[in-house]
Amino acid sequence: MNTQLRATLQEARQAARCGLLTASEMKLIITPTLKVANNDKTRAHLYELLAQRITGYVEPHYVSDDMLRGQTDEINARGIYAREIAPVEEVGFITNDRWGFTIGYSPDALVGDDGLIECKSRRQKYQIETILADGVPDDYIIQIQTGLLVSERKWCDFISYHGGLPMRMIRVTDDPEMQAKIVEAATEFEEKAAELRAEYDRRLATNPRLIPTERTIEQEMHT
Repeated sequence: MNTQLRATLQEARQAARCGLLTASEMKLIITPTLKVANNDKTRAHLYELLAQRITGYVEPHYVSDDMLRGQTDEINARGIYAREIAPVEEVGFITNDRWGFTIGYSPDALVGDDGLIECKSRRQKYQIETILADGVPDDYIIQIQTGLLVSERKWCDFISYHGGLPMRMIRVTDDPEMQAKIVEAATEFEEKAAELRAEYDRRLATNPRLIPTERTIEQEMHT
């Protein structure tokens, strides 16, 4: 995939995710013990999504070397899975609004009628750790369960990949109890967001010192 096409697809994904709770960021609003989170990261995420909903704009984020490597590793891992395990279907951004609000998820691919895959590019020390572990690393459990919740699929093959080491696959099935806790945390988050949006609109309507401005986007030219 060339650089220009990759950038275009990334912009499309950002636009689709604008203002939405997503599976990859659900860990910011619920703790590993499945309690509703209330900390600095939760509040920062609340204001970030609220700002996106107000402006319709997603601010650019720093792309690290690990993230760039991950884009290529995802393609490699998906190809190996399709060749060795089962055919896959690549899809775009999935949303589900059956709770009265919307949660989004970007699966790395769907498998058959009931499955999906979630590919992670790992540094070699983490790949060794995962090969020796009994299950999926804790960092990814909430993302996977949210993905299953949104996609309404029954299982996910978690794929841990590092080029040069064996690829590890771990199947995760849907967990209704955990998913209920995720919905509970998301509901509370959305209620707080609605309250803050109402207060923002009230202040905008009543405070003459809030003066409108226009966004200026400067593009840097690289040679």
